[in-house]
Amino acid sequence: MTMQQTVASQKSFTGYQKFVVFVLAITQFTVVLDFMVMSPLGDIMMKTMHLSPSMFGVAVSAYAFSAGASGILTAGFADRFDRKKLLLFFYSGFIAGTIFCGLAHTYVALVTARIITGLFGGVIGSISMAIITDLFSLQLRGRVMGFVQMGFGASQVLGIPISLYLANLWGWEAPFWMVAVLGMLVVSAIYAKLRPVADHLKERHQVNPLQHLWSTVKKRDYRIAFTSTAMLAVGGFMMMPFGSAFAINNLGVTQQDLPLLFMVSGVCSLIFMPLIGRFSDRFDKFSLFAIASVWMVTVAVFYTNMSVSPLWFVMVMNVLLMIGIMSRMVPSTALVSAVPDVPDRGAFMSINASLQQVAGGIAATIAGMIVVQKNTNSPLEHYNTVAYIVTLITFISIFLMYRVNRLVRKKMKASNPAEALTLPEA
Repeated sequence: MTMQQTVASQKSFTGYQKFVVFVLAITQFTVVLDFMVMSPLGDIMMKTMHLSPSMFGVAVSAYAFSAGASGILTAGFADRFDRKKLLLFFYSGFIAGTIFCGLAHTYVALVTARIITGLFGGVIGSISMAIITDLFSLQLRGRVMGFVQMGFGASQVLGIPISLYLANLWGWEAPFWMVAVLGMLVVSAIYAKLRPVADHLKERHQVNPLQHLWSTVKKRDYRIAFTSTAMLAVGGFMMMPFGSAFAINNLGVTQQDLPLLFMVSGVCSLIFMPLIGRFSDRFDKFSLFAIASVWMVTVAVFYTNMSVSPLWFVMVMNVLLMIGIMSRMVPSTALVSAVPDVPDRGAFMSINASLQQVAGGIAATIAGMIVVQKNTNSPLEHYNTVAYIVTLITFISIFLMYRVNRLVRKKMKASNPAEALTLPEA
């Protein structure tokens, strides 16, 4: 029995499994922090570098577009190598790109550095997803996703507040240096402790990488999952880039209170993520996703129409919004991960991540064109319009995820009727 099969057949986590979950969670933490920190640094960067909302939107989307292009280019090769080696290669490139971000002192240099970082960082999530899918059964995957996605919450609890503190001391470049140093420690742990993940090489077909890419894209079931992921990304990315600027300029949050705002939201994410993972494994994933989607857009519309408010109330609304976002992320990721066949997982995850990044880049660019700020200290205008668009896109996402859910149930019944009986009914 292979190591992957042994891991997948277990119902509880072994010591090595816990290490895999931990190292992927820390990897997720650094990659997410590198991307997410752009939003809380947005107000500082826009004022320091004299950037308009549209220029800042381009700086954010530069990472996403390059990450999407990188994923497409690597998709055909993703199933031809040991996933550990792929992770090491792209994570090392991500660290180098982050260092370049810390060295950037002009708008052009910043955009160029974000492009380099995206070329490498954008593929890491898909590689991690392929590793998780190879090593854990669908029944355990929700819990694994919950713990790995805790990197998102941890980036807010620790990463973003510390990043903002460092930025206030030494400038907005400091957080990128912090991520680079932490990344060097993580890549050392991956190299020393992570075992090869290469059993998929025994099952793949010996085809040309471009043929493999095309064969993955042309499968109808895969395209349904790809479309669902793209719509999710559009809905998620549109509001994100201007979150801190809206809090400071519209809601009256001070630059000194901003770390506390992100920390409170992050702590709640760390508390709720494992619970959401367990709920995702125990109950119907699609139902959880649909309920969370309605929750999220309801809070988002209310939040974006707020004016100057007490800090405690802004914190409460941020926590409610974060719960909705996290409760969508875990079940949708688990469902989509069950769509590809074993020989196609690497290519599928790469294409899926690419579409997610490209769609997110388009969303950030469009949001930058919608949101208006008369000067660097005036309130943002039309941010609520972005929330209305997100609401429409979210309901389209619910329909698409319903189709993905049907595909997964059909596949589970065809491949393992006994296991399919354990899945909750929608």
